[in-house]
Amino acid sequence: MRFVCVLTLIVMGVVTVANSANAADYIRELQSNAIEDGKAAFGHWGADPDNYKAWGSHSNRLIPVYAFGTLNAGDQIDLGSFQGANSQYRSEAQLRRIYGRLPSYTLDANAEFLDQTNLFDIQMAALKAGKKYLFLVIFDGMDWQTTRAAAIYKSQKVAYSGGRGSGLHFLDYTAKGTTQFGFMCTSPHNNGTNVDVNSQTVLNPGGTMFGGYNIGLGGPNPWTPGSSPLYPISKNEGSPIVHAYTDSSSSATSMTTGIKTYNNAVNVDYAGQPVMTIAHWAQQRGYAVGAVSSVPISHATPAAAYAHNVHRDDYQDLTRDMLGLKSISHPEKPLPGLDVVIGGGAGDIRLLDGKPSSSKNDHAGSNFVPGNAYLTDADLHSVDVQNGGKYVTAVRTQGVKGSEGLRSAAQRAAESGHRLLGFYGEGKSGGHLPFATADGDYRPTVGRGNVAEVYSEADLVENPTLSEMSAAAISVLSKNPAGFWLMVESGDVDWANHDNNIDNSIGAVLSGDLAVKTITDWVEKHSNWNESLLIVTADHGHYLVLEKPELLIESR
Repeated sequence: MRFVCVLTLIVMGVVTVANSANAADYIRELQSNAIEDGKAAFGHWGADPDNYKAWGSHSNRLIPVYAFGTLNAGDQIDLGSFQGANSQYRSEAQLRRIYGRLPSYTLDANAEFLDQTNLFDIQMAALKAGKKYLFLVIFDGMDWQTTRAAAIYKSQKVAYSGGRGSGLHFLDYTAKGTTQFGFMCTSPHNNGTNVDVNSQTVLNPGGTMFGGYNIGLGGPNPWTPGSSPLYPISKNEGSPIVHAYTDSSSSATSMTTGIKTYNNAVNVDYAGQPVMTIAHWAQQRGYAVGAVSSVPISHATPAAAYAHNVHRDDYQDLTRDMLGLKSISHPEKPLPGLDVVIGGGAGDIRLLDGKPSSSKNDHAGSNFVPGNAYLTDADLHSVDVQNGGKYVTAVRTQGVKGSEGLRSAAQRAAESGHRLLGFYGEGKSGGHLPFATADGDYRPTVGRGNVAEVYSEADLVENPTLSEMSAAAISVLSKNPAGFWLMVESGDVDWANHDNNIDNSIGAVLSGDLAVKTITDWVEKHSNWNESLLIVTADHGHYLVLEKPELLIESR
């Protein structure tokens, strides 16, 4: 008989059950062994089964879309408007409209999938139809395989090999019979565009590699591989069929503005011209608008909720747009600003000449202010209501429990009619929230970089969870009688997959799933699926391949 000692931890206001130091954390062991051995029987990242970490970046694989409040909700809202026989990849005219040209080897009469720009179309149609509450949840970097890994771990069974699947809340939840499942292409307009941040101009419109998607090489759906293992990562050697895979900013821009653009762009077109986002359109109609992220507040995806910039790494200016301050892209008349901004970035301090190469501020522009990479002290001071600004601020503070500090700030903002800014994170690791890991014990092991993040007790106590951030955002936004639009990003999925770390990846998906449940619970209690819309998806995938998924189940 095997005895397991279980330790109950109360972390950040959430009770979790974690293995003690003497008990086996089998997913952690799988990850540690995979890095040590260089390969793993359960799977790998990239096209080489004998190299566990053969690939550490994004891919051009098709991405799942889970929609709630859409079935039979009307033209352009129902996913059927854009998939199956209505897939825009079956139409030359539609492809020219989306890409600005006919992408090579992409038109296909058998295409079943949406395009990422169609998610903007759906949100816009819902806005025009009078849907009151709009939610866009983006699991950054979570493709079908990453979702399946988390579902297998949580359910402790291999329940599916294709389709929507089961085992997570957003997989199983039916939204009173209004949920739908689909999948989409996330390829960008182009890769290789160069810019000048100071002048906010594009230097070579069109870049060096165009986007597109070939079904034969990439696969007809997210779970069926195509004929070329290298095509998804733009390395289809010996073939003329090569398409760019997206980055987060380009893809998120497509989902919030409805246009294709270049990698590194934030809500500007291929030539660098600013475009309105769904949040801007909603704000013009009187809606409250917000963005929440488990990674820094002006990282690519949350920035794409609202800001404008020719480069995603101009973080301080992106934050200024989000907070309604003058910026490099809006130097005279600032944007109105989001009503709620909550995310990470606290503690990530950078010098003018940069830290190590991974932290250089190459695209921050000449107005970069040494200090916090995302939010300058001066900007934080100016937006605070105590100094005449519009935001009640909740910043990670020594000795203050993050969940309670944020909840208190949200309550004050809601009661006073002010906006809410929450700024948290773990600075030593780039400002994201601590990784919960698969079993929730916040004890990561090594990944691609051969470094394991280590968190102090303060890191865990002083930061809220993504679920708590989402709840705080909703409590403020819902005070607006006209309705609201909210983006929630589970951004640490991407960071975990870049690190080829299955333990962190599963934990990040599970943390994001709790945030989705926070949203659906709120809709169930305070609204309904006739007046609410929720889209759960990812901006792109990585290249996780599960060879023996059953090995993600604990052996008994």
